[in-house]
Amino acid sequence: MSPLLSLFKTVFVVFLIGLSFSASANSITVKHILGTTEVKENPQRVVVVGGHGSLDVLNRLGVKPVGVVTQMLPEYLKKYSTTAPVGSMKEVDFEKIFTLKPDLIIAESRIIESYPMLSKIAPTVMYMVDNTNYWGDTQKNWRMLGKIFDKKNEVETIIAQTQVQLDQIKAQVSDKNLRTLALMNNGNNVSMFGDKSRFAVIFDEFGFKEARTSDTQNPHGNLISFEFIADAKPDVIFVLDREAAIGMSSGKAQSLFDNVLIKSTPAYQHNRIIYLDSNSWYLTIAGMDATQTMINDMASAI
Repeated sequence: MSPLLSLFKTVFVVFLIGLSFSASANSITVKHILGTTEVKENPQRVVVVGGHGSLDVLNRLGVKPVGVVTQMLPEYLKKYSTTAPVGSMKEVDFEKIFTLKPDLIIAESRIIESYPMLSKIAPTVMYMVDNTNYWGDTQKNWRMLGKIFDKKNEVETIIAQTQVQLDQIKAQVSDKNLRTLALMNNGNNVSMFGDKSRFAVIFDEFGFKEARTSDTQNPHGNLISFEFIADAKPDVIFVLDREAAIGMSSGKAQSLFDNVLIKSTPAYQHNRIIYLDSNSWYLTIAGMDATQTMINDMASAI
């Protein structure tokens, strides 16, 4: 082999190693609920589909996606209403996402079945929480996005501040030994949710006790009557208006709960009927601003 050819091969190998190192240095592996995904560090073209929780976090971190679900945005995220729409809360516009050429897709729980197809378009991570582990899973999701977008320190600061508030409220609730019913009205129907439901965070992280328990817990709640509520004598009543959350009505819950049976409860007598922020508790799950709103809702009970 001639010295010139040998030198050429050496330079070429070094070049390939350099390329390999560069690719490795610019990509990271992150964990999420469906496994691990290798993603481009600090991606520039991000699509969020299936919900607003992760969009809430991106907004706080100063990351502007190129595609989002533009339906039912809360007021503080309305500025994204002119961003390219990529489907609804439960349906994905695969063609639109493909044309946006994303570096990263963040998918939320309502479209989990679309994950395999989304992963074929671009690296995809699942952003979702188990209802019975809201705060634990929320922290994992925040840290995942903090790692991807090189915002680890900022995320850790927000987590620490949030933890302080959670601990303070839980201590006050425990001291008062407050018993509650977590309710959701859908039209004129009222359902109760227990400590293994979408409202588990009320009991697990904020320390409220159940005013009435149920042996079986339907994921959509157990239908109850106002007589049931009066008999349970809750110290606090939390109400989520589902119709308000999905934009079907406004203020119906307040009207529905304005009755003699509700007024007989300790919750009413001590001004502890709390109408939860419907968007934060139903659509913008595990967002940073949404979690702060949830904390504010809990604090208003004490």
